[in-house]
Amino acid sequence: MDYKDYYKILGVDKKATQDEIKKAYRALAVKHHPDKNPNNKDSEERFKVINEANEVLSNPDKRKKYDELGENWQKYEQTENSRSKNPFQDFGGNEDSNYSNFFEQFFSNQQTRSQNYNGSNYETDIEITLEESYKGTSRIVQLENEKIRITTKPGAYSDLLLKIKGKGEKGSSEKNHGDLIARIFVKPHPQFIRKGDDLYMNQTIDLYTAILGGDILVNTLSGQLKVKIDELTQNNKSIRLKNKGMPMYDKAEMHGNLYILLQVTLPQKLNDKQRELFEQLKQME
Repeated sequence: MDYKDYYKILGVDKKATQDEIKKAYRALAVKHHPDKNPNNKDSEERFKVINEANEVLSNPDKRKKYDELGENWQKYEQTENSRSKNPFQDFGGNEDSNYSNFFEQFFSNQQTRSQNYNGSNYETDIEITLEESYKGTSRIVQLENEKIRITTKPGAYSDLLLKIKGKGEKGSSEKNHGDLIARIFVKPHPQFIRKGDDLYMNQTIDLYTAILGGDILVNTLSGQLKVKIDELTQNNKSIRLKNKGMPMYDKAEMHGNLYILLQVTLPQKLNDKQRELFEQLKQME
């Protein structure tokens, strides 16, 4: 039987970690899966070999034995070509039964082994608004003949990954099914800027409120709030509203803060009386 370089088949180095082997296998399995390549004999055979390689290299014990035998494969091949009565005598063994059992374990029953494979993960993006992120929401995802409802908790943030186990590509058995990975994307908001669990917003106030003080209504994600403005408030002053930011993910009872940057607006025009009063103020100053 020809030697099969499982590392080359999966496109990984001989020192590859288990995670690297797993990642390489999944990528190739998706590419050559029979469901994606109907009536393609080459892809079908390639898929079988990929699963065969993964079964050996993903198992530390099997991988160790494969590595040990692989180092001497050229000697084995040369001995076999010479039609020696005992093809394994150069390895120091008196019997070929141990090696025959090894080959039977790793290289035979290819059809049976190819049936034991893991399904790949499916990935999808879910876009939500900041309001939906604040309160929590859900989306329906269509997967082949099944609809999956994905729910986000309050405080969901961009690039949050949600895993729905067993809802990915089908494997050889239910426990071998892949997962559905949903990546959350929170759309930019016209009023609020989010930084972690804190929110930032601009709020305009008129000149008279800035000078004399007073109350203003501010829109927050939890509703309108009355906010007190001190007299002689300067332009670009920041006000912190504690616990009025985003709920913390998985800790919905805790919130970040809301920071309000005050922008003082000047009157567009003055009537005669107003101008007179401002002149008086100027003279008093």
